[in-house]
Parts: sequence; structure tokens; C-alpha cells
Amino acid sequence: MRNGLYSIQLQFGDGVKGRDGGIAILRDGQLLSGGPYFWSVGRYSVGQSSGNRGTWKGELVTNQHTPFNDPGVRPLFGGQEVSSGFSGTFSDDTSEVFGTMLVGKRSLSFRGVLKRLVEG
Repeated sequence: MRNGLYSIQLQFGDGVKGRDGGIAILRDGQLLSGGPYFWSVGRYSVGQSSGNRGTWKGELVTNQHTPFNDPGVRPLFGGQEVSSGFSGTFSDDTSEVFGTMLVGKRSLSFRGVLKRLVEG
């Protein structure tokens, strides 16, 4: 994975209707991300790579910084700190990851797509 600013789109699995999006900054094994309601901090490592293609994996912790304004929205995390692990592939300026998050005692899967916006 190349250092830079990425857009990130997440889709949750395991029958959960939910998605999230925001930005992520990846720099030398450190990951910082956020959006309108959540922020995350973590680390990652690159596995096998050849040119601009390869594999990577990481872990992060996510917290909510702003409550939802819509009373009809039921937050997936409910204000809890959530730990996640992921692995995936990258090519040029895009990446696809699959991971698992632990929300309380519940384990949920997710798929994420990252697109590099700016080199950094």
C-alpha cells in the first residue's frame, strides 16, 4: 500500500444492513481514519508485493465522536469502542479488504474498498 489519503467505503455483512464511508490516511504502517460520526486508529503491514500489487493486513480501533441526529437510525456500534482486523489486496491506487469487527460480544464481517485520492 502506498502512503496517502484514501476514500473508504464499508459494507457490513452477516445480515446487518449498514454501511459507512469516510477517509483514511495510511503512512508507513500507521492508519488514521474518520467520517461524520466515527474515528479510527490502527496499524497495517504489507505482505507479498510486486510493483504496485500486493497483499496487506491490519487492525484498528473505532470510536464514535458524534451522535446520530436522526432518532430513526440505530447505530451499529451504540457508542462502544470496536476492534477490527482486516486483510486484503491492493493494486495501483485501489484496495479491497475483508475483515471482522468485535462489537461487544458480537462478531460482524465487513468489506471495504479504498481509493487513493492523494499521494502522501
